[in-house]
Amino acid sequence: MTPDLAIDLFKSTLLFALYVVAPFLIVSLVVGLATSLIQSVTSLQEQTLTFAPKLVALGATGLLLGPWLLRSLVEFTTSVFARMGSMGP
Repeated sequence: MTPDLAIDLFKSTLLFALYVVAPFLIVSLVVGLATSLIQSVTSLQEQTLTFAPKLVALGATGLLLGPWLLRSLVEFTTSVFARMGSMGP
């Protein structure tokens, strides 16, 4: 394996990881901002109130995006395995 090929594989893996995780991070950010806004408006400063909505929202996101995530992971894994033939000595 050449260093250029290893760097390209590492770069594509990191970009794909960001691609897969980005929807969950965005949902978590939006739900966290909404709950903190509600807490500041109602003056209700309970720390456990931020956990439950995020958990429900991330679970729903996982259920909604499950087929897309699985398809994307299978396509990425297939492409990595297909490139393994050119990685040999």
